Amino acid sequence: MAALQVAWARHADDILAAQRLRYQIFAEEMGARLAPPRGAPAGHDVDMFDAHCEHLLVRAGGEHGPVVGTYRVLTPDAARRVGGLYSETEFDLTRLRPLRPRMVELGRSCVHPDYRSGGAILALWGALAEFMFRNRLDTMIGCASISMRDGGHVAASLWERLRQSHLAPIEWRVRPRLPLPVHELRRDLDVEPPALIKGYLRCGAKILGAPAWDPDFNTADLPMLMRIDDLPPRYRRHFLGGG
Repeated sequence: MAALQVAWARHADDILAAQRLRYQIFAEEMGARLAPPRGAPAGHDVDMFDAHCEHLLVRAGGEHGPVVGTYRVLTPDAARRVGGLYSETEFDLTRLRPLRPRMVELGRSCVHPDYRSGGAILALWGALAEFMFRNRLDTMIGCASISMRDGGHVAASLWERLRQSHLAPIEWRVRPRLPLPVHELRRDLDVEPPALIKGYLRCGAKILGAPAWDPDFNTADLPMLMRIDDLPPRYRRHFLGGG
């Protein structure tokens, strides 16, 4: 496996490489129906938020290698400029207003299938933690997606399980704009969270409420929140060196 290098996008070509990977994962692998803006290049996942975001990339084999993992980060200042967060298209985030001055949104996370054994996502998380610390930000939110290829039963069962163990305090709860109809689905399946959600939970993340249904991506999206102060000591040492 090639050595991994993590860096923030500095040029338009870096962002295009991330958007190509996103298209490969979301459209070709997951079957998402993307609706890019007019003039967007074919074979790229592009939306109105991209121009306002910081893009984090993992490349295989050095700074000129292919992009094999990516996140995008919308900072509080950028969210004000663009008029809101991507998550607000799926959830009413009114109760999070007190957190917003130091809250970033993570989105469009994906890793190439050949690099999903853990190294790429840990590299991304380490750079994200350093970014948060350096910019005096303390809260991350985002939508964690669960495939709906089974009709939604896994997502409903996962919500039923996690609401009992990882639900956020009432003052941070949010409401989906298009709720997943969990009461019409099986909620008793013995399911494990996807690797990304499991990783978030290990880092102290909380579920902010019931999942939304995203018909374009054919996913159920769980709203999640993670605070730097809630990082368990071993992850704090790993990502921040104890800082």
